[in-house]
Amino acid sequence: MNWLECGILLAVAIAATIACTPLAKRIAFITNAIDYPDQRRINTKPIPRMGGVAIFIGMIVSIAVLKIGTEFFGWIDPFYSYLGFDINYWLLCAGVIFMFTVGLVDDIKNLSAKVKLVGQIISACLVSASGLLLSNIQNPFIEGAFINFGLFSYPITVFYLVAFANIINLIDGLDGLASGISAISAATIFTFAVLAHRLDAAILAIIIIGVCIGFLRYNFNPASIFMGDSGSLLLGLTLGIVSLLAVARSTLFISLMVPIMAAGVPVIDTAMAIIRRVRAHQPIDAPDRGHIHHRLLSAGFSQRKTVLIMWGWTALLAICSIMIAETDGLFRAAVIVLAAAVTIFFIMKLHLLDPVLLHHYNPRTMKPIEDGSQEDESE
Repeated sequence: MNWLECGILLAVAIAATIACTPLAKRIAFITNAIDYPDQRRINTKPIPRMGGVAIFIGMIVSIAVLKIGTEFFGWIDPFYSYLGFDINYWLLCAGVIFMFTVGLVDDIKNLSAKVKLVGQIISACLVSASGLLLSNIQNPFIEGAFINFGLFSYPITVFYLVAFANIINLIDGLDGLASGISAISAATIFTFAVLAHRLDAAILAIIIIGVCIGFLRYNFNPASIFMGDSGSLLLGLTLGIVSLLAVARSTLFISLMVPIMAAGVPVIDTAMAIIRRVRAHQPIDAPDRGHIHHRLLSAGFSQRKTVLIMWGWTALLAICSIMIAETDGLFRAAVIVLAAAVTIFFIMKLHLLDPVLLHHYNPRTMKPIEDGSQEDESE
């Protein structure tokens, strides 16, 4: 592993994203891509929501530096197809750019959920058409046997990528939350990729870590800019792509748990939201105040403490995922039990499965309003 290369790319990604964030703010104000305070939002003043522009430019600059390094300084080229993979990286990049564009348009025009979903599917189809596929895994029940997905590799990969994009999008509800979780998830994939000798995935994961850290300079509470859908969808898709680069060449079934557990908190939050809304006889895309960060805020934690708690939970699951992938026997079983116990504790403690009525919460403080209370929600 060329650690100097990784260090340079990390520094470039951080610096480029920090430098471009003021530009993203100006573009957001010009296009009126602003989150104004209302009952669904926690911010109490208008905040620009086009941070994805800075994140995207940070990635582009980092990749440009990477290409310069590979051409003139002998750096590892992560875009070189090998180990039986034949990926059309231009088509893969087209899918990433398309996803960023969908998010960018949504930041400006507020697209409908159906239109956004169609755009996400098209983007994921472009990526899967590039040759990056989840095509087979080892049969966990029969030693030496494999499960080949055949033509189903394409819809499975599309579903995987769209799901990854949306879990990051849905968790983006507090200052710095999605940025931090994305950085932790990318760091986990980086660690697994290094251990599994997937150097291309490791190098690209470093870039994601860098842009997330750089964006946190302006996005951590009190945030002066939000990443918007242009950022959350972009980060979600690129995390999905890098995780596939890290695990798709490994036919081990257990390796698939690494990216899923690394993004475990938003995965759990999304799953609980779907169950909660079904129980309440609501559409699964209906907004509510039952997300993990809402529950923590209503319990009295500040925004910063809520974000730090969720980062810590994510980091714990991430560490468990690496230990599960790299160990076996009783120790692996013990780690799985620990991760499950912590997750179940949070689900029960925060009542994540309980239906939530929006009018039972003060939209500013996110604290429950007792029945019969006449608390003024406009305070």
